[in-house]
Amino acid sequence: MDLVSRIADVIIPVFLVVAIGYGYGRRAQPDLSTFNRIALDVLAPMLMYSVMASKAFVITDHLPLLLGGAVVILGGGLLAWPLARAFGVQPRTLVPVVMFNNCGNIGLPLALLAFGADQFGAAVALFAVSNLLHFSVGARITSRLARTRDLMASPLMVATLLGLASALTGVRPPDVVLSGLKLLGDAIIPMMLFALGVRLTSLTRQGLAMGMLGALARPILGLAIGLPLAWALELEGVARAQLLLFAALPPAVMQFMLAERYHQEPEKVGAMIMLGNALAVVFVPVALALGL
Repeated sequence: MDLVSRIADVIIPVFLVVAIGYGYGRRAQPDLSTFNRIALDVLAPMLMYSVMASKAFVITDHLPLLLGGAVVILGGGLLAWPLARAFGVQPRTLVPVVMFNNCGNIGLPLALLAFGADQFGAAVALFAVSNLLHFSVGARITSRLARTRDLMASPLMVATLLGLASALTGVRPPDVVLSGLKLLGDAIIPMMLFALGVRLTSLTRQGLAMGMLGALARPILGLAIGLPLAWALELEGVARAQLLLFAALPPAVMQFMLAERYHQEPEKVGAMIMLGNALAVVFVPVALALGL
């Protein structure tokens, strides 16, 4: 019962905020375009940099976990390619959906509640690894026309690289400045969950049929890689739980933005992402039960 209670303490607040966003979205049908821009250009970069530049974050302590996250991403892509061929889906549509998970919108709040503020830096570092791969390898898989240079110049990626530099060198701004950046960045955590709930209102019955493949393949293949990988990397305790949660997360909302930008069947990608995030209520407790 202690395990059940602990999982409930983690997932109930997260999905409560998502449900409130869903209810508001159904009633008000808000336009999230302005929020999306603020989140990507301001809030997420501030969160990324302030956590990774913090004195409490020591990147070398998390190298096995970060390696595991990269292997989960790249291994998922290798497994998704023959899966796409088998089901007659364009690989450029399915493969990035399976590779990249929603470690921002839902992964960060879950990690904060499940593992506490002391371990939150590891979740942000996994988010950074995912973004680096998504805006380089993932973008090129989505479209031959993707210009990695333009994506890597985005505020989020610049903040990620600066955060990595601060973590490696110890060079950081004064604590009072870092506290201000963190205060701004922390605002994105509940807002990402709320926005996810609003986005789920766009899920349709047609989307249910189209999106099931990607929605199920993302967490199932992720856990199929993550479980033996955690053993191979000798991850224990919180690090093992972090990797399994990362492996079971639903598809990344960011992939829909890339698919829409490069006209890579955005309707199918959107269906996979929305359904996958709805099914997180099933796969996230499974991952937490395996890891905690």
